[in-house]
Order: sequence, then structure tokens, then C-alpha cells
Amino acid sequence: MATATFDGTAFTQAIEERDASNLLALYAENAEVRLVDRDNPPSAPRVMRGKDEIRAWIEDVCDRDMTHRIEQQVASGDRLAYAEACRYPDGTNVLCVAMLELSDGHVARQTCIRAWDG
Repeated sequence: MATATFDGTAFTQAIEERDASNLLALYAENAEVRLVDRDNPPSAPRVMRGKDEIRAWIEDVCDRDMTHRIEQQVASGDRLAYAEACRYPDGTNVLCVAMLELSDGHVARQTCIRAWDG
């Protein structure tokens, strides 16, 4: 039986176009996302489980007035890593580096480390 292949191009396009619906479609129903940033340190990361929790996060990010650009993307087997550069209109930059575990053509697990200017 063939296993579905993850569409990295569609993933990049959905991020860069701030397309929450198409981005969410690339996550498994029982996916898990772990965020580490200034408000969520490694000892207490923000963890979202399932599409409902992940939907709220994706919609929030996509609704923000900012640009998103995937600078690098590397795939190997059932793993994908990428660096995403974001910029708010006031010039504030955000960098996200993420590791994804893929299963049956969907994101099963994701860890994001984000850093902001100032």
C-alpha cells in the first residue's frame, strides 16, 4: 500500500500566502505542535494537540499583518525542517525555525522555535 507524500511546495505556499485553510489541511487530525519562544520557554512550551487547537494558532498567525517567507526547507524521509522569516509593517522581524515529523502526507508533530527583534 502506498503512503501519501507530503507536499512541501503547498506547505510553503500556504505559509507565504497566509492561507490558513490550506495550511491546516496539511496537518493530521491528531497532530501536535510545540512552540518555544519568549513567552513559552523550553521548560514550559506551548503545546497544541489536535486540529482544533492548531487551527486557532494558525488562524491567529495568518490574520496578522505581516509577511512570511520560507528561506530554507530541507526534507529527508518523514522529516522536514525549515526557516521562516517574518516581518511586521513596523519593521519588527520574527524568525521561526521548525522541525516536522510527517505521516501519511500530513504534519504529525512540529516543534517551532521563534525569536523576535528587541
